[in-house]
Amino acid sequence: MMLMNVSSFSRRQFLQSSTALLGAASCAWLPQLAAAAGPDPSRKRSCILLWMAGGPTQTDTFDMKPGHANGGEFQETETNVPGLRFSEHFAGLSRQADKLAIFRGMSTKEGDHQRGTYLMHTGQRPGGPLNYPSIGASLAKAMANRETSLPNYVAVNPSAFLNGAALGPGFLGPRYAAATVGARGARSPGPQPMEGDGQLADLGVDFLSLPPGLDQPRHDARLALWKQQQQQFLSGHPSGAAEAQATIFQSAVKMMHPEAASAFDLSQERTEIRESYGRGTFGQGCLIARRLVERGVPFVEVTLGGNVLGWDTHQNNFTAVKRLSEELDQGWSTLMTELAERGLLETTTICWMGEFGRTPNINNNAGRDHFPDAWSCVLAGGGIAGGQAYGKTDEAGMEVTENKTEVQDLLATLCRAVGVDPTTEHYSPQARPIKISEGSPIDQVLT
Repeated sequence: MMLMNVSSFSRRQFLQSSTALLGAASCAWLPQLAAAAGPDPSRKRSCILLWMAGGPTQTDTFDMKPGHANGGEFQETETNVPGLRFSEHFAGLSRQADKLAIFRGMSTKEGDHQRGTYLMHTGQRPGGPLNYPSIGASLAKAMANRETSLPNYVAVNPSAFLNGAALGPGFLGPRYAAATVGARGARSPGPQPMEGDGQLADLGVDFLSLPPGLDQPRHDARLALWKQQQQQFLSGHPSGAAEAQATIFQSAVKMMHPEAASAFDLSQERTEIRESYGRGTFGQGCLIARRLVERGVPFVEVTLGGNVLGWDTHQNNFTAVKRLSEELDQGWSTLMTELAERGLLETTTICWMGEFGRTPNINNNAGRDHFPDAWSCVLAGGGIAGGQAYGKTDEAGMEVTENKTEVQDLLATLCRAVGVDPTTEHYSPQARPIKISEGSPIDQVLT
């Protein structure tokens, strides 16, 4: 038996190569969703990370500077929280500001896309011998739902800006790697229609159904044969790589069950619901996130700006940010509305962030450059005391003047919001105990 290179062999590739061999595996399905909306005290918590690839501008979104030369072209708008103002392009979010906690004092030391992406996902600066797990992998392990045949960590349309290790499970191993959702029929997840393109983005997971000519009895026979051969191989060739291959394959088999595969099938949603999220990949990705959370998936990451430039607005900042903000507002606000209607918002924490912020001062190309010194992130929903801004920058937006927040503290706060102890230790291959976060939760923004 040939052992493939596990480090470059993804769950998606397993699905593609195994469809002809397997098909849909038998497994128990999830409990039925509650008929009536309302928080279920027994329901496990979930987290949705809204990742803004390229580094979003805080000065044009959640920490505006009206009246200052750095303020730019956009106006502020009132929200449903007196004194808390957002960008004029956040009409939907402004009506739900009571559910949002804005961290206006974020500060890091990484101004490079890949390094900043790794830092914000893991809490660790890149480099060194240890490959740390992403916060998605850590929380997928801590909140693992063993009643579902779906992955515990799903990334929707991950960005080209991402450092691959930033989404990875690190030393936790492939059991906690992210399953990716992208454009149907594409070789890898990538850009899809943005708002105004006139079509709904077609997101999903390929190779989840039985191919023509393969019936259930043949599938069962092939699966039994594979299990027998795999057990024999592992007995004679025990290794981490072989076990990793088996883990990915078994995960793919579970996803091929028709009811598990249906979680990614947006055609099951009414057209008006799909339209309400927005036509682009971000809006449709938020809808997939809602469907996955409903089915008990603990961690979902959805990317906005996963094309060539995204939020990396070194030029023509205001044209790009207006479009991105409107797409963000429609998808995010609809997501929170639907989660609330289904009684899920109180058990689902939403995190909005990118790899860094952008310069308050505007450059000669009407753009804003990389700026990790003073910027914004947001936590919302379950476990979060919304309706407030934590931290403050000066009138120019150049420095944090109150409650500077480091990434470890943000991640520790996120952990606490979803009911996970941030000091939980996982062990590296060298038996070194590693905490999920070395920071301190910020009690002011927690319920």
